[in-house]
Parts: sequence; structure tokens; C-alpha cells
Amino acid sequence: MNDQTVRETLDAFLQAWENSSLIELESFISTNYQAREVRDGDIAEFGYEGSIEGWKQGFEYVKGSQGEWEIHEVGVIPMKDHEFMAVLYATIKINGKPMETGNLFFDTFKKVEDGWKLVRSYIETGVKGDLVGGALRGTDLKIGLGEMNR
Repeated sequence: MNDQTVRETLDAFLQAWENSSLIELESFISTNYQAREVRDGDIAEFGYEGSIEGWKQGFEYVKGSQGEWEIHEVGVIPMKDHEFMAVLYATIKINGKPMETGNLFFDTFKKVEDGWKLVRSYIETGVKGDLVGGALRGTDLKIGLGEMNR
């Protein structure tokens, strides 16, 4: 596994997200994508189509409110030879001020024939930004991607 391609993939994924570009972001999501989201204690499961619709709504909200994404990489964890998990905290800034809450994403990417694809996510919504403040500066979970080459 090439550390550089992992980093390039994650950086491009985050850039597409920050740009609210559905076309760019969609290229990273596997058609076999599966997700579980916890919102106000309720659990929802969805696949590719639900994901695309969710991103579309989120991007429309950010653009409509003249906001911008604030995304923090909490950690990158090698999972298997050809899988890694990115732990991300995301919120929206409006008029330069972040919202009180955001979402914590545990996104698993898998190497397939045509590159790295997002295959699974676990998402906690409504996470207070001040509660994850220490984690936003990074943790010891951000281990070297070189570990993935073993």
C-alpha cells in the first residue's frame, strides 16, 4: 500500500467536501457503500443513494447559507492491507462562526481496481465541538500510514 496515494486520496476527498462539490465527492463513494447514522438517539442505515442525497442536501444548505465547512482530521487508522479509517469531525461555519455541534465520521476507505473508495461509515450527529476539542488537535490514533504496508 502506498502511503502517498492514501494521503492524496484523503486530501482530495476532503477538498471535494470543503468545496461542496457533489460531482467530485461522488467519485469517492463506492456503489456498495453502507452507513449507519445516529441522530438524537435514533439509528438510520442507508446505502449509496441515501448517501448521495444526504451530501446533496448538506451542500445545498452550506451554499444557501453562505457557509463553509470546517473539517478536522482526528485520526487515520490502518484497518487491513487495503483499508484505512479516517476519523473526521465536521461542522459548518456561518459568518465565520462554527455551529455549536457537528458530526463525527468514522469513514472506511478500501483500495479497489479504480482507486480508493469510501465503503462504510459510522456517523454520530450533534456532537458538541467543545467536547471533542482535544481530539481536534489530533491524537495518538494518527499513526504513520507506513504501518499499513505490513
